[in-house]
Amino acid sequence: MAEPTSHSRGRAQRRRRAAPERHRPSPAALAGRVVFCGVGLTALATSGVTWYTYHDLTTGLNTSNALAGVEKSAPPHLDNSVNLLLIGLDSRKDMNGNDLPPQFVENDLQAGDSSNVGGYNTNTLMVLHIPADGGKVTALSIPRDDYVQTYGADGKMHKIKEAYGIAKAAAEPKLQAQGLKGAQLEQQSRDAGRAATLATVQNFLGIPIDHFAEVNLLGFYDIAQAVGPVQVCLNHATSDPAEAGQGSGFKGAAGINTLDASQSLAFVRQRHNLPNGDLDRTHRQQAFISSVEYKLKNEGLFGDIGKMQSLFDVVKKDVVIDNQLNIIDFAQQATNLTGGNVEFNTLPITGFATMGGEDVNTVDPALIKREVQQLFGHDLPPAPAAANSPGAAPSPAAPAPTPAAGSRTGSGTVDVYNASTVTGAAAAESKALTALGYAAGRVGEAGTRPKATTVSYGAGAKEGAQGVAARYGVAAEASAAVPAGHIVVTLGTDYTPPGGSAPAPAAPAAPAAGGSASDPAAALPMQGPPVKMGGIPCVN
Repeated sequence: MAEPTSHSRGRAQRRRRAAPERHRPSPAALAGRVVFCGVGLTALATSGVTWYTYHDLTTGLNTSNALAGVEKSAPPHLDNSVNLLLIGLDSRKDMNGNDLPPQFVENDLQAGDSSNVGGYNTNTLMVLHIPADGGKVTALSIPRDDYVQTYGADGKMHKIKEAYGIAKAAAEPKLQAQGLKGAQLEQQSRDAGRAATLATVQNFLGIPIDHFAEVNLLGFYDIAQAVGPVQVCLNHATSDPAEAGQGSGFKGAAGINTLDASQSLAFVRQRHNLPNGDLDRTHRQQAFISSVEYKLKNEGLFGDIGKMQSLFDVVKKDVVIDNQLNIIDFAQQATNLTGGNVEFNTLPITGFATMGGEDVNTVDPALIKREVQQLFGHDLPPAPAAANSPGAAPSPAAPAPTPAAGSRTGSGTVDVYNASTVTGAAAAESKALTALGYAAGRVGEAGTRPKATTVSYGAGAKEGAQGVAARYGVAAEASAAVPAGHIVVTLGTDYTPPGGSAPAPAAPAAPAAGGSASDPAAALPMQGPPVKMGGIPCVN
């Protein structure tokens, strides 16, 4: 249960569970936390800090024993590396279940209503893989709407972000029957949510989770306040007006933008008016972490215990970590967190669908497991036969969902016209949409040259058009000029190929001799290009 306790020294040397950090708030806001916590721990290890100083800084951390319930069912360790799961909880409540102050949530953060928005979705899930030899750290983001088999909740298929809230809600009546109420009920039911999230992520990725850190909306804001203005870089100017909690309120210009705490939260929460929607928001979270690390390093924070104190005071208040973490061990193993030697990748999806009335990302669980293993540098067995190959055995992994009636995937004939400067873009997009299940229509050059990509549709093609429009981050519009059952895509002059939101990715290339490629990520079909720490990366 999550209750303030003094830091545990850790338990098994084999696991050396990693820790505290940060991130994502509502959709992503918590991002900075992870870095703060991680770099702070590293600073402790590299500064020659005494045990007494260490004890003073770390006593009072909020800890949870949620890992204890999922360790026995975890996939086996393949080496002595450490996997740390960073959880960004989209909750407008504090750790005791009380609503955050309305003025803070609605006015300062422009993040909706304290009691009606947010719930207990894990809108940010990121795994930090720290090699046993202390080499390059790999960070892997899981898109929040991936439709997967959940564990520890109701055992059904859901968006991966929902495992936490479903398990928490199921645990509450049982805990109330035991006489729990108030803060104690909130803390123990949250532990049920954490355990479900850990089990679901472990089974989806095929790796054990050694440590976790959880932070919510308020936590990110507090950390951003403590760090001060952070610079981020945008590829294009963008605006996301806040309306009834649906928009983030962010407005930014192309190039470098300097953000205060409230603007930082809006930056990592924006998903509207971005080319790839939620997927671009994930890249923003990654870029924000890089920018924070770059700022702290340039200002000499690492190694300065005095400057680190204010950050740790915030972490103690807002972050929950597992109770098996040995901070000194973790810090010594994760020195690259503060050296810019970290690369962020986003797991690919295979398309979009509507399940139970909700928009979801479809995924290939068997391929995901192989990609994660290869990205983390492990030897791989031969790739399984393609699902549609003659004689191919069915995959033992959870199957991708079959689109229900009204599915946004593969409904309609798509005509694609190119008004962009990208040669062959219409043909490439037609092929990508066909792979998602749509019927191929006409392909050619556009008669007009709109700046933005547009999607229009004829009678009977609304649902399919919404799925197509989601690929480009635009809204689909009905048009009497489009034949019934058809969808027309006009690629605008500002078109850039969607960052991997393409259909089923190809099987990963075989690793180099010895088991792993020199740059495993280069051969993998990730969701857009990686974001590398060590500067201020530009993103959408």
